[in-house]
Amino acid sequence: MFLDLDSKPKDRVAVIDDNGTNLTYGEICDFSMRFSGVIPRRSLIFILSRNTIGSFLGYAAALSSGIVPLIISAKTEQILYENLRDKYSPSYLWVPEDKVSSFNYVSTGFAEHGYVLLKTGMSSPKLHNDLSLLLSTSGSTGSPKLVRHSYRNIEANAFNVLRIFGLTCDERPMVVLPMHYTMGLSVIASHLLAGATLILSERSLLDKGFWQMMKEHRVTSFTGVPYSYELLSKLRFFRMDLPYLHTITQGGGKMSEDLFKACADYAEQNGKRFIATYGQTECTARMAYLPPELASSKTCSIGMAEPGGQLSIIDNEGNETFDGEAEGEMVYRGENVTMGYATCADDLQKGDENHGVMHTGDIARRDADGCYFIVGRKKRFLKMFGLRIGLDEVEALVKSEFDTDCYCKGNDEKLIIMVTKSAIAPQVISFVEEKTHLFHQNIEVQEVDEIKRNETGKVIIQ
Repeated sequence: MFLDLDSKPKDRVAVIDDNGTNLTYGEICDFSMRFSGVIPRRSLIFILSRNTIGSFLGYAAALSSGIVPLIISAKTEQILYENLRDKYSPSYLWVPEDKVSSFNYVSTGFAEHGYVLLKTGMSSPKLHNDLSLLLSTSGSTGSPKLVRHSYRNIEANAFNVLRIFGLTCDERPMVVLPMHYTMGLSVIASHLLAGATLILSERSLLDKGFWQMMKEHRVTSFTGVPYSYELLSKLRFFRMDLPYLHTITQGGGKMSEDLFKACADYAEQNGKRFIATYGQTECTARMAYLPPELASSKTCSIGMAEPGGQLSIIDNEGNETFDGEAEGEMVYRGENVTMGYATCADDLQKGDENHGVMHTGDIARRDADGCYFIVGRKKRFLKMFGLRIGLDEVEALVKSEFDTDCYCKGNDEKLIIMVTKSAIAPQVISFVEEKTHLFHQNIEVQEVDEIKRNETGKVIIQ
């Protein structure tokens, strides 16, 4: 079975949800047998996911039974769902009970743990034998292209993460990142491989019940994105007494220097580990990690390649190097590099197009010790009057100087800076003019009520 689920002690608790419901490894295996008895192998199924046991069971059973799921959020807008449905023709949907009325499909009569299996009447497209899972690319809107994962991709990533964190069956991770997000699935898969107990929650970090669960279930680790840690900082997380928590880890983008240092200091002063990681959906989540002993000395570094992987840099002249100081596009090699993209149903029968190599699109700097630092995205730069302006860098500078949320965009004639703090536009223009050497006429500051973000903290393009 998927991740050797059937080799775990059948009575060991695998998942605990917000309601305190327990699910054992034996029950996962039993459900998978029932699930596979209703859905033919190599069928395409859409899972409208929530961080609940019902959603989790659909994922685990599908991958254990040769059924290929596309996992999307249960909050997906109807027009986007319809676009995906029309493109990929799923034969089945696994949806929350309260969503059934939104679909004009026939119930199969199969329902468990708050989820219902619907039959669409459509024929699944032809699927490649290695295809195991589909996820939408981060940040896509309207008509997302999908990332095609193989079974080996998921196994390799789970094993690599297990090695990085030294996972055992005694772990009790708090799974708060959404299941349709690659980092959330990475936490789930790696801990299932270890035979651990997942604490699966839909609660907000602002919910008192979230913290009660942390303490009641003796949570040992927490994984968040930068936005998660921004919230935690405001909640005085770094002063909390959480004796069972031994590891905090971060992925999903670059933290500010101050927040990174706060995490490193918290871990060092409280006998815990802070492990920064880096990844992409295209590489089954994790690709690099910073060993916890380097957290205080390598601020904002993503560290080095995960076990079994390799990082390199291609500079502006096209030269690829694997060690020594360098800056350029970062390239990753490893078994967790996915098979490629899909933009239509016919693409689902394609084989491996990446062959274990991923040009990340991220600009990185490698220091003399072999640690990598993300500088920005290839597409997140403006070329203005001969100056190369990194939008991510400008955002970080403005956030640290003015205590405001910020998002930058623009073209080769104007830099647009969106901020949420009122009456600071003149100061921001002067500050950015000094830092970037642009003329103030080419800098525009827009005040907005909020910088809209998705469930993982990524900015929804304004």
